[in-house]
Amino acid sequence: MISAKTLLASGLLAIAAAPIAGAQQNPPPGCVQDMHDDFDFWVGEWNVYAPDNGPYQGHNLIVKSQGGCLITEHWTGAGGSSGESMNFYDPLVSAWRQVWVSPSSFIDYTGGLNADGAMELTGEIANPVNGRRAPFRGVWTALEDGSVRQHFQQQDAEGEWADWFVGIYVRQEDDPRAEEAAAARGE
Repeated sequence: MISAKTLLASGLLAIAAAPIAGAQQNPPPGCVQDMHDDFDFWVGEWNVYAPDNGPYQGHNLIVKSQGGCLITEHWTGAGGSSGESMNFYDPLVSAWRQVWVSPSSFIDYTGGLNADGAMELTGEIANPVNGRRAPFRGVWTALEDGSVRQHFQQQDAEGEWADWFVGIYVRQEDDPRAEEAAAARGE
């Protein structure tokens, strides 16, 4: 005779082994619509310099993952700064979104490709130490030589926009100044 405890245990095991309603057995196809490729020109491993053959500014690794739904950024500045961002096409607002986090700033902004094909995002920057906030914008422009120009601006209390950061991204594997960049990183 089968006991009630045995029946209960068997039933619980069957429930635990059964898939949750709506759970997928196979991974979904991911983000395959055209808009999910809008920021692909930024994906790669980069040495970043100030404009006009200026000094080395840092290293940035930009990786696409999660079935093409997420682009992550991993920044290490020449002076020891660091930060990371998550970039994704947000279907809730039908726009690209970047959320940047570092010890010195949080940035949250949205946008998309402008008429020139550059990624343009606008939003807000906040200082986690003092809590100050300001309007902020960024533009990433793919250049003809394969590099990318990144231009960030912050709005001051009088409503004027001032440069916050301007960098030229050069693919590490194509960088004629790679030895200079490696030396700056201590490699």
